[in-house]
Amino acid sequence: MLTAYFWEQDDAEAVAEQLGGEVRRGRFHGEDDDEDHPWVVVLTAGDEVERVVAEHDGWLETGTNKAGGVPAPLPQEPKRFK
Repeated sequence: MLTAYFWEQDDAEAVAEQLGGEVRRGRFHGEDDDEDHPWVVVLTAGDEVERVVAEHDGWLETGTNKAGGVPAPLPQEPKRFK
């Protein structure tokens, strides 16, 4: 599953219709104003997802690895700086 973000509802709906996604209202951590929240489209991976999202001024969620969105494991020991 991929998550695409858009500032305009029309763009989100156009991408959802074109790629078969689901439109939701997203929230950024710490944002209080509902008008500042982006529109989110949940998509399944496909060949043209990146191109279509970019055409509608959107961006894909980053920060997860390719193993099903599972974050990398935490280190077992503290780092030593000295």
